[in-house]
This record gives sequence, structure tokens and C-alpha cells, in this order.
Amino acid sequence: MFTKILIANRGEIACRVIATCRKLGIRTVAVYSEADAGARHVRLADEAYCVGPAASRESYLRVDRIIEVCKQSGAQAVHPGYGFLSENEHFALACEQNGIVFIGPPVKSIRAMGLKSAAKAIMQQAGVPLVPGYHGADQDPALLQREADRIGYPVLIKASAGGGGKGMRVVNGPDEFAAALASCQREARTSFGDDHVLIEKYLLQPRHIEIQVFADKAGHTISLHERDCSSQRRHQKVVEEAPAPGVDADQRVAMGKAACDAARAVGYVGAGTVEFIADSAGNFYFMEMNTRLQVEHPVTEMITGLDLVEWQLRIAAGEDLPLTQEQVPLNGHAIEVRIYAEEPEKGFLPSVGRLVCFQAPAPSAHVRLDTGVEQGDEITPHYDPMIAKLIVWERSREAAIERMLGALAETRIVGVGHNVNFLSRLVGHAAFREGRVDTGLIERERATLMPNATELPAGVFEVAALAQLSFEREQSRSSSPWSLTDGWRINGAQTRSLQFVAGEQTANVSIRYSGDGYVVGDQPAKVQRLSESDLRISIGQRHINAAVVKAGEQLHVFFRGRQYVLTYVDPLLHAGETEEVHGGLSAPMPGKIIALLAEPGAEVAKGAPLLVMEAMKMELTVFAPGKGKIVSYLCNAGDQVKEGVPLVDFQAGA
Repeated sequence: MFTKILIANRGEIACRVIATCRKLGIRTVAVYSEADAGARHVRLADEAYCVGPAASRESYLRVDRIIEVCKQSGAQAVHPGYGFLSENEHFALACEQNGIVFIGPPVKSIRAMGLKSAAKAIMQQAGVPLVPGYHGADQDPALLQREADRIGYPVLIKASAGGGGKGMRVVNGPDEFAAALASCQREARTSFGDDHVLIEKYLLQPRHIEIQVFADKAGHTISLHERDCSSQRRHQKVVEEAPAPGVDADQRVAMGKAACDAARAVGYVGAGTVEFIADSAGNFYFMEMNTRLQVEHPVTEMITGLDLVEWQLRIAAGEDLPLTQEQVPLNGHAIEVRIYAEEPEKGFLPSVGRLVCFQAPAPSAHVRLDTGVEQGDEITPHYDPMIAKLIVWERSREAAIERMLGALAETRIVGVGHNVNFLSRLVGHAAFREGRVDTGLIERERATLMPNATELPAGVFEVAALAQLSFEREQSRSSSPWSLTDGWRINGAQTRSLQFVAGEQTANVSIRYSGDGYVVGDQPAKVQRLSESDLRISIGQRHINAAVVKAGEQLHVFFRGRQYVLTYVDPLLHAGETEEVHGGLSAPMPGKIIALLAEPGAEVAKGAPLLVMEAMKMELTVFAPGKGKIVSYLCNAGDQVKEGVPLVDFQAGA
């Protein structure tokens, strides 16, 4: 076994690998960019080396620099994690040429499966079923359009060297094809350095089911059951579970055999994932093979009780698989959700900022959290916006759903936009509960998963008001007696009227001071502070457990399993202010301008695409908010822009 390895990655997967290495007594070497100097994986590793500036291409994708650090640190092997260089044959080859063990498959296997088009041909020869499509080398746009017309719409354009939902577009008709192809190729060039695409028939209401496979150097290959990854937004997974709902024993065996056949066809060694797309009739077709560990590997670990990173290390060190196919356990049900810094109500737009608060359920046999950040860390625009993966296990799927809803209710994040409330609605949705999942579920149920602003429960405003007074009282006790805010008056107690704004809703709550407590309406009220954020509130005979985190003028109220953001309107701070009207189209987040899509002076309809920018490794399109005229662009293609910077001088209603 190795005594020291280098982890050529960052974030939660780097922290995950470090955890297994500590268990096995293996020393770890981290690499980091200048933007990640204080990152959690750097803090956890035994050694850490800077490999370049924030941009991935200048740091985490620098093969020469990482090989240099391996030699400098004395690392015997490299674990690539997932993403970055994990499926890069040139990196695997460089490791081999420098006497460093690559903890992954052989170079020939990465090469064979690296281009989706070539992989399809290999799978066809191996007898693995394929989706109808075009996988050829000729990339002439006119030819690609004709092939799409031949296959029949809807079709899916996919980056041949891609993964993670990047460089992928669904096209519903011939008029959409050219623009979708151009966008897909741009994103593919940026993410993978290769704009080669393939085209496949897009199955309606398909399921995304994948098989975890492992193979050793002696030629043994086994599957560790299936995972359902159908719950996706922008073709990226947000909820995964194992085993897949509705898959019976015969289907499990058939898919496992096909996956092992696929692995054997390319001489595979190590951990890999064979991804299938399945239709409502139970037919399944090969999509791709990821020659690495997957983000969702924890659900497989939870139902098998195995440490897949340990397996990777042992197989890379020359050991045989520890189990036969018949010995692989299958116990209970596991669900994983990906907690992202993003705003679902704004089209899942990524969010950046400092984690003012990040609290999660305590780890146990039933609950696990994999994360690369801690409270106080920054979510930057340089990398994927994932905050953490929350994983639960129970004896049945129904119990696992309830366990997950409880765990999400205990998760508190303040400082960035996030998808925790959205995940709660998704996991609790009737279709998900009943196992009626497919890749179109989120878009189809958008109205219920991302409802328009609704009236907040009345108790939220009462909790916020009492918490605000409690914060003021705690603050005043730590200062001079003249700053006390206990409401004492010579002729009677003071009554406060506190105003809060939540979206378009405004509420005023009147509270009267009464000794060490308060009076709400005609009910006596008490606030007991259990921790910095946890409160136990009593109003008359009603008792409320809640948490409130104060961030500036905002109060983040965690109440009945949901998070509500309220702004306290402080009359002292806002006295004499007049409302300002802001117009124009601004950058929704830091990023790079990729293309300007219209001409200055053009009149456009509502929803017309105006420009494309790239942020957090994905393309974002800025659309016209209404009918109007483009007076001028305030940016150029290639510009790096900050969040909030005006991009378009737009005259509405012109």
C-alpha cells in the first residue's frame, strides 16, 4: 500500500479522499490555486502546494505543475477525484512516464471512453444497446443539422468529450438547431478544450440509471448495483438514490451484466460508472462510461457498507477485488442531494459570497455530509458552486425520504443563495415519493417546485420580531446601562411596532415589553436562547422551536422545516430616505462576456437573447426583460465583468 499520495483536486472530493487516507494511515498532499489558499482541503491535508492562479487552466489543469509537486513531495500516487484531470489521458500518461501511480484506469481505457463517439462504436461491438444517433467525425454544421432531421426531434446535442451536463442542449425543432449547436460547441471548448459533438434521439420522460463497476488487474469485474440520477436541472443531477425505484432483480442483473461487458471491452481497471438511459417500458441504452469515481458514489457506499475510495487505493496498489459479485451486499435505501450555492427561482443562477452560517445535521449511521467548505469560507465564482452533499440511509425508500426531509430541515445556510428549500419540495413531491422520476420531472413540475411568492406563515413574523428584540437586548446588556433596550418607562411599558419585508409582503408586529419578557397581542411571550441561533419561544400556551440568523438588516428564520428571509426596516437607519429607481440590465454574477447577440439600435421583443456570459463553468444568457430597444452595449465580448455591472443600455417600451 502507498504511504503518501497526492490529490489532484479540490473541494469536497479532496476532503473525501483525505478521510479514507487518514483511516488507512496514508499521508496526503493537497494542491491548491491562489483562490483556494485557505480552503478546507488545504487545511486537512498533511502537506499543500500552490499550483497557480485561480483559473483552473492555470492551476488544477496544469499537468506539468502537478507532476512537479509529486516529485517534490515524494508522493507515490495521484488520486484525481472527479472533474479536472480525472479523465485526461495525457495526465494519466504523464504519471506513468514519471513513475507515479495514477489511481484510475489504464491510459488505453480513458482514451477509449474519453470520446463519446468512439465509445459508442466500442459498445456496439460489445453488444451493449445504444440510443439511435449520429456519432461521426464529420462536424460540418449542415451535416449535423441533416442528421438531426433524420433522427427526428427532439434531439440531444452532447459534447463528445463532455460530462456533468456541460456542452449539452435539447433541441425541439429544426429552427432551434443552429443556435443550440453554436452554444453547445462554445461551452464544450471552454470546459473540455474540444468542440466535437454527437447527436442522439432525445427520449421523452427518460430515466438516468447508472451502474457502479469495479475491476482489478487480474481481470475480475463486478457491479455494485445501480443508482437513479433522474432528478436533474440543466442536465445536471441534484438528487441521486440507490437502489433505483422500480428496478427489479432481473433488470438489475441485466444492467449489471451490460455494464461489466462495457468495462471488459476496454480493459478497465479501478472504479468506473456506466450510465444508461431507460424508457418507460424498461428498455435501457448505453449513454457513456465515466472513467472515475462519481459525485454520487456515497449512496452506493451507504447500501453496500463499502468504502469505494479504499477499494480504489487497494486496486491501484495491485490488490485483487475483495468480493465476488455474489458477495456484494444490498441493504436498505440511500438518497443524496447536492446542496448548491444557487437560486432556483432565478433559473438556478449560481450565487457567490461568504458562508455567514453553515450548519448541518450531526453525522450518524443514518446521515452523512460530504463538503469542502465550513462556516466562514467563501463560495467564489472560479469553481463549481456545490456547497455539500447530504446523504441519508434507511431500511426503506419511504423512511429514507422522511429522513432526508428531516435532515434538510436541520440544514442552515446564510450568506449565499442556495437550493435547500427547493430540495425539500422536490424530495417531498408526490411524484418523487411515488418513484415517478424522470429527467424532465423538475421542469414539468416547476410551478409546484418553485412557486411564486406566497404569503408567509403568520408565526414567521412573530418569531422574527421576538428574535430582533432579543438580539437588541443581548447587545445592550454588553454595553453601558444607558443603552438598555428593556422598554422600561416611568409611566408604563413601551410598545414597539416592528416592520419586516419579505419579497412583496410587508408586515408590522406590535410587541409590548413586560419585565424580562414581552406581550404579543394579549398573550405573554418569552424568548429562550439555546445557542447563537436556536430559540425556544413561548406565546401564551403555544411553544415554538426556531432558529434565527441575523446578517445585517436581514433575518434568516428557520421555521417548520423552511428558511424565510426577512428584512427588518430599522426606522433609525431609513429615516429621511427616498426611493431610488434603478434600471438597465446588469451582470447577474461575476463572469466573462462570451458573445453579443444583437445589434445596437435594434428593437427586440420580450425574452429576446441579448448576450451570453460564462460564469462558474457554464453559459448564462441575458434576455430582454420586455419589449424595447438596445441603445448600446456597455461591454464587449471577452470582457471580465463584476456582479451588478451594467451590461446593456436598454430602453423599455421603445
